[in-house]
This record gives sequence, structure tokens and C-alpha cells, in this order.
Amino acid sequence: MVGSPPWLWGIVSSRKLGSLALINPADRPPRAVPIQPQLKIMLPARFRTPLFAAIVVMLLVALVSAGKSRHRSPAKCPTIKLKRQWGGKPSLGLHYQVRPIRYVVIHHTVTGECSGLVKCAEILQNMQAYHQNELDYNDISYNFLIGNDGIVYEGTGWGLRGAHTYGYNGNGTGIAFIGNFVDKLPTDAALQAAKDLLACGVQQGELSEDYALIAGSQVISTQSPGLTLYNEIQEWPHWLSNP
Repeated sequence: MVGSPPWLWGIVSSRKLGSLALINPADRPPRAVPIQPQLKIMLPARFRTPLFAAIVVMLLVALVSAGKSRHRSPAKCPTIKLKRQWGGKPSLGLHYQVRPIRYVVIHHTVTGECSGLVKCAEILQNMQAYHQNELDYNDISYNFLIGNDGIVYEGTGWGLRGAHTYGYNGNGTGIAFIGNFVDKLPTDAALQAAKDLLACGVQQGELSEDYALIAGSQVISTQSPGLTLYNEIQEWPHWLSNP
């Protein structure tokens, strides 16, 4: 069509005017788009309860927490010698704890110090025998013990109740430094091993992320873990001054 604009004109019949009219296709009314029916999922009545909703929320929170934990940088766990490796005897009774554990209680053993498996194993074997035979405990009283060389020795281990601190055995993990630390500190290697053990416990879900660190002398009648070590752990993360 001569002189027509560059866009395409349509020719339609005008019923009112009885003549031909030109109309811009862009001016045509848009086509109606059919609305897709929405899919509704109906749960049975027994699932539409506050309890069911609470369970769903808890599962979602657990999934989110698990996703976050996977992105954490892995903790550096210390070397741990298992009970069977240092010659420990089986426990006379097992009492499991609910994890993660809320408290960590620091002690010292008031024995000789040790470095190396042979020397430390001798001390631990004698200690376990005394605790089981003389004190009538099920096992060696601490969850973990640490030698001056920075090696951690399994006592009752993670998740099992020890007999280290009255009132804190069920909800606490007892860690003892092998030796007497009234007037001196354990070695740097031993102190670092304890810190690594705590970080490892949190990473593995054994210890609560907001666990409280205390000394035995704060909650029971004892001088453990010794005055010098007691002052040292007050500078550590998670220290609780008034349990």
C-alpha cells in the first residue's frame, strides 16, 4: 500500500460505517490468556495439627543447622590414645550422656607428670585400678587425660558419664592434666592439646557450641586443677566465672 507506514496495516470491515478502515495491529486488544488452575495439596486432617507443624519446623531448623556445620572449617583434633592402647580395663558399667554436653570441668590428677606412652600408661593403669577397686567407681573417673607431651588419653571418652565432679558428671566432660599444677603450668603442648580437644568436641557435636568451661574447685571441695592452672584457664574462651 503506497504511502503506508512501515508497520503492517490490517484491513477490517467497519460494521457501523459500512466502509473499510485501517487499524494498527498494535492497537488491537490483547488476547486473553487462560488462567491455569492452581494445584492444591490437601493434607489429611490428622496432619493439620499444631504438633505436626512444630515437627516440620524442627526438621527445617535441623536441616539448616546441618548445612551450616558442613561449611565450617574442620577443627584440628589432637592425637588421642584409646583406652585399649594404654592398657585400660573395660568399664564396670556404662552410663550414657545426652549430647551435646553443656559443661567442661578442668582437673589435675595430683600424680607424677608424664611424657610418652609407656610412662603415661603406667600412671593411668594405676589410677584406673585405684578408682575401680578402692573408690568403687565403674571406670577411671575422667573423660580425658592429657600428658605433658600433648597426647590426649581416653578415659571414659565422649558421651559417657565419668566420676570427676559431683553434680556435673551427667552433663559435664571432665578433662584432667596428668601431674600437679599448683605452682606451675602444664607444658605448652599439653595446654594446646586441651584447646584442640575442646574445639574438636564442638566440631563433632559432642560439646555444645556455647559450652561453659569451669574448674573443679569452683563447684566442689577440691583444690583441683591447682591454683596456677586455675588462673590460666580463666583466660580461655567459654570460661564461666560463676557457675
